[in-house]
Amino acid sequence: MSLRNVLIATLFFAGASAPAFADRLLIERVQAADAASLPARGQTMAQVEAKFGAPKEKLAPRGGQSAAWPAIHRWVYQDFTVYFEQSRVIDAVVNRAASTETGPAPAPARAQ
Repeated sequence: MSLRNVLIATLFFAGASAPAFADRLLIERVQAADAASLPARGQTMAQVEAKFGAPKEKLAPRGGQSAAWPAIHRWVYQDFTVYFEQSRVIDAVVNRAASTETGPAPAPARAQ
């Protein structure tokens, strides 16, 4: 194999691995969030508020037009957001990185 081909292959593989490295950083940050520090699925709104306090923001429910699409409530805390179906937790997710945080920056806002 010629030196030129080796150089091209090296540059290709180095470039191909860059996005994986960036994704791994985001995944590691989310995995570092202790699962015990997030509300568990099935907890009630009252249990979440008793353990974590009042949320920073309670967003208006979405959906709820029919039994097939029940209303989803969202409570935003400093580090995570909790999603409720009726009054039970269905998921809790770590919030995106803030622009002042060291590490992955939030995605830029899209023009609409």
